[in-house]
Amino acid sequence: MNDKSFWITLSALACLGIYLFVSAPPPLNDDKTQAAAIPAQQMFTLLQAENAAVRKLWTQEIVGAGQKVGLKFDEHWRDKDLEAGPLPALFLRETAKSMEKSPARISLFLGSDYPISPDNRFEGLQQEKFQILRQSQQPQFFYVPDTRRYTGMFADLAVVESCIDCHNKHEQSPKKDWRLHDVMGGTTWMYPDQAVSLEELINVIMVLHQGFHEAYGAYLEKVKTFAHPPVIGEHWPSEGYFLPSLEVFMQEVLMRTAPHTLPFLGALAHPKDSSGELRHVNVP
Repeated sequence: MNDKSFWITLSALACLGIYLFVSAPPPLNDDKTQAAAIPAQQMFTLLQAENAAVRKLWTQEIVGAGQKVGLKFDEHWRDKDLEAGPLPALFLRETAKSMEKSPARISLFLGSDYPISPDNRFEGLQQEKFQILRQSQQPQFFYVPDTRRYTGMFADLAVVESCIDCHNKHEQSPKKDWRLHDVMGGTTWMYPDQAVSLEELINVIMVLHQGFHEAYGAYLEKVKTFAHPPVIGEHWPSEGYFLPSLEVFMQEVLMRTAPHTLPFLGALAHPKDSSGELRHVNVP
């Protein structure tokens, strides 16, 4: 990779982790395990907040605005003879594929009870939890004995017409009456441990950002093969036939995720407020 700014961002996040560890007060009663243990549920919630922010960025600022200026997005976007980019669900899949290459052991999966691809159909306990999610739209946290994975499942809503049209018109779609704001699927995070340390959490966040980086980078590489590619630089599709560079896109990712992620990490490293009372950590 030649995107220096991206690596600077990752280095800054790593340095933040070091700072948080150094400046955090020592745990009481030598109970270092409890002091460092962050429930997987909190990790999943933070990762989902990051993913939701970037998913919104991709859906609105790249796909939505891009279609208005002539850019196309398709499920077969990787076909050589098709000048298109990945739909929102496929951008998530590209991110997940990148994360799978990491030793961080975090998994990301977008499933449904009515998927276009049978490989994405929920089964067993995941299907049971998804039905609860569909009714309540509240995140579901559970352990899957078969895979030995702690799991966090979040509602994936139909927020743009392009997603609905794709599923309703697709010949292999088992459901053709999707409407806006329907729960189309569940964004599912999986991890083998019940809790993580702050260091492990920061590493997982870096792996997620690496996934965003590779997913967008793959799209830009495809764009370069277009007969009339958009201008890649500082501008966005909302300004015309443009796409942001990898550096500009990742800067915007950081701008949209840092406001909730950095305070969350800081609160974990410094769990007591000025009065000495323990602070409860929430993910916005």
